[in-house]
Amino acid sequence: MTGWPGSSCLLLCRLGSPAAVSLGETACWLAGRCIASVWRGSPAITSLPLFPLPAGVFVDARLKSEKSNTYGNNVVKRIIGAVARPPGTAKARTPSPRAVTSSPPAAPAPAASPAVRRVTVDEGSAGQRLDNFLLRELKGVPKTHVYRVIRAGEVRVNKGRAQADTRLEIGDEVRIPPVRVPEKAAAPAAPAREFPIVFEDEHLLVIDKPAGVAVHGGSGVSYGVIEALRRARPTAKFLELVHRLDKETSGLLLIAKKRSALTALQDQFRDRETGKTYAALVWGDWPDKLKVIDVPLVKFVGSDGERWVRPGQADEDDAKRSISLVKIARRLGTCTLLDVTIKTGRTHQIRVHLQQAGHPIVGDPKYGDFDKNRELARGALRFDRMFLHARRLRFTHPASGAELELAAPMPADCEKLMTALSPRP
Repeated sequence: MTGWPGSSCLLLCRLGSPAAVSLGETACWLAGRCIASVWRGSPAITSLPLFPLPAGVFVDARLKSEKSNTYGNNVVKRIIGAVARPPGTAKARTPSPRAVTSSPPAAPAPAASPAVRRVTVDEGSAGQRLDNFLLRELKGVPKTHVYRVIRAGEVRVNKGRAQADTRLEIGDEVRIPPVRVPEKAAAPAAPAREFPIVFEDEHLLVIDKPAGVAVHGGSGVSYGVIEALRRARPTAKFLELVHRLDKETSGLLLIAKKRSALTALQDQFRDRETGKTYAALVWGDWPDKLKVIDVPLVKFVGSDGERWVRPGQADEDDAKRSISLVKIARRLGTCTLLDVTIKTGRTHQIRVHLQQAGHPIVGDPKYGDFDKNRELARGALRFDRMFLHARRLRFTHPASGAELELAAPMPADCEKLMTALSPRP
């Protein structure tokens, strides 16, 4: 094979290239380059041109068949990291292993952000504070987030920044920024329910709320009176609580049917221009001289995470003055029926005032005498509710200006208990 242009490769192969020896003397032609030069790293030899085998040059029989060519290609690839190519074809560029990276899976398209909304204030929302308006418009958004977007200036009223206590007027345009509401399991829908009506006109509604029903949902309660009423009256444009009663308390509950009525009535409650009297049955013999309870009250959260109220001192930072007027209605054996009129409307005011006086309300599950309550609930009467009933309510009608004084009858279970406690003739 002397004189073949590729003989320089053959020389090196005979000098010890393991690649050439393993494949025979045609390895350079199969690989398309001098294998010995790759093994030895000689730039002089890598520059030598390669040519097709001349006629008459012997090629090993195992390389003539397609199967043999596959065998040769695999061995070359194993030795030099390349595949053999026939002469005259372009050399493929082999990328560096470090450059070969798998494409990451395409990220899912982000969900479309809620759009900016512009809401025009109507008669039902006129007079409402901006923060309360937003809490109604952004159902499910935490209060902290609502106040954050207000402070950041993202909420605009008539294209200008506004404060949380800004009062809205008819025709105002409120810009509400896009706010994402976290997905959560849907709460069960409130069942449609009506309640005994004591008074109703186009401006307001007064019902006789039963004990054991919350006035609204929240704090572990899915729904209350107001949600049930809205469900029962789907065409009502506006229904809002004017004040609140504890879940365990029965009696008169005032609800506004117009925004203007709500604002006017809440002003009366805040300015103490209303009258609320409760019937409360307490344990023990109430003293005749105790007619006014003027004891500050303090809210706090107990170790169990529940909200509580306790008697406080006038000089305490969180103490709020609270006044209750007490009148004895009837003495019933070991209990006393009281008429209690509150001059301030603090949380749990009557319950804590009577308890700190040494005469807790019968059946009170939070501040009551638990042993006596348990005995009464397991006795013949099975009385297992708190005996506190909002029996009278006085206020000025928000539209006509007329003085209204409404009354709710004593619940049947309370009447039954009083009859059982009454001394026999």
